[in-house]
Amino acid sequence: MPIPTSVRLTGFALALLVSLQLAGCASIHMSPPKATLETTVSLRSTTLAPAALGKFSPDAALSADSDRSMSLRGANSVSSPIDGSFSQYLRESLRVELEAAGLFEPASRTVIGGTLIRSEVDAAIVTGTAKLAARIVVTRDGAVKYDKELVVDDFWASSFMGATAIRLAAAHYEGLYRKLAAKVLDDPQFRAALAPQ
Repeated sequence: MPIPTSVRLTGFALALLVSLQLAGCASIHMSPPKATLETTVSLRSTTLAPAALGKFSPDAALSADSDRSMSLRGANSVSSPIDGSFSQYLRESLRVELEAAGLFEPASRTVIGGTLIRSEVDAAIVTGTAKLAARIVVTRDGAVKYDKELVVDDFWASSFMGATAIRLAAAHYEGLYRKLAAKVLDDPQFRAALAPQ
């Protein structure tokens, strides 16, 4: 005899509730940013002037909470180990890449600043998604040489089980910062802004 739809839906709801409860309540801290070999090799193959890093901050349209922590599933969240701020995590992601390539110089007259515009992650049951967007500005002696908004996103096969889905979402969200840093540093217009004078 077929199982009534109401029974199937109730069973699904109960299974979902159990899955969320098994996930517990945790705050996952992202790993400190590390330079990637591909970006280091790419930067070293060019002739660029060293740069300093200026102010990085969340956009005014983002809530203060969204720069400190992102909800995953249930009461779980992911947070930044760099001053408890995702905008500072982006700054540090760029710094380690520049430093690994010998292009970070705090006293440089060329300064890279940034604004975190979008920061999203969803540990959905079927497909997880995440998106980051930032406006990066390069100035030299106060004159703007580069001003551009860059966006990266990701999606992956998620899981019905909360614990698995949460770990996957946190890992993919963290990976977007490496992806965004690489996109910035590989942009021909950005590199032109860092060309030696």
